[in-house]
Amino acid sequence: MESDKATAPGLDLGPAARQIRDLLGAVDDGQLSGPTPCPDYSVRELLGHLLGLTVAFRDAGLKNLGATTDTSPDAALPTLPADWRTALPTLLDELVAAWRSPDALEGMTRAGGVDLPGEVAGMVARNELVVHGWDLARATGQDFRADEASLRSSEAMLAPGDDDRSGADAIFGPPVPVPDDAPLVDRVIGLSGRRPDWRPGA
Repeated sequence: MESDKATAPGLDLGPAARQIRDLLGAVDDGQLSGPTPCPDYSVRELLGHLLGLTVAFRDAGLKNLGATTDTSPDAALPTLPADWRTALPTLLDELVAAWRSPDALEGMTRAGGVDLPGEVAGMVARNELVVHGWDLARATGQDFRADEASLRSSEAMLAPGDDDRSGADAIFGPPVPVPDDAPLVDRVIGLSGRRPDWRPGA
C-alpha cells in the first residue's frame, strides 16, 4: 500500500496555469484600469487577486499554513506589485509544482482562512485559475482555451446538486442560465455567475 501511495499522481494544474501565463504577455498597461467580469475588480485588481490566490494555494498545497493561507480574499481590495509581469509566472510554476506532489491531496489544509480537505482545495485552486483566466481573457480581448479536464473539474464543483451551493454563490454569485447544448466553457462560466457573452462595455 505504501508504494501505491508513493506513486499516486498529484493534481496537474499545469494546463490551467499555462493558459494564464499565455494571456499575461498580451496585457497592455493601458488595459489595467479597464473593467472585468468581476464587478468589483479592474484588470489591475484581477491580476492582483490572481497573484494572491496563486501564493495562497501554493502554500496550501505545501501545507505551509500561515498569513498567506489565513487571509480572506475579501479582506482588502487586491493590489498589484510593480514586478507582477515576472513574479506571477514564477508563482504559477511554483503552484503547479506544489500540487503535483501526492502529499498536497492528503489530509487537511487551509486557503482563504477556510480549512479544506486537500483534494477539495486542489479543485478550488483549479477552478480559480479557470474562471479568473476566462475573466482576464475577456477583459483584455484575448482568446480563452481552457483544457477539457480543467473545465470538467470546474463543472463538477460548481454544478447544483445534493450539496449546498451557498458557498459557491457567495464567491461567484448565483448561476446564469445557459442552454444545455452550449459549449462546455460557456456552461462552466454560467455556473460561476457570469454571462458567457460578457464584453467590456457591454
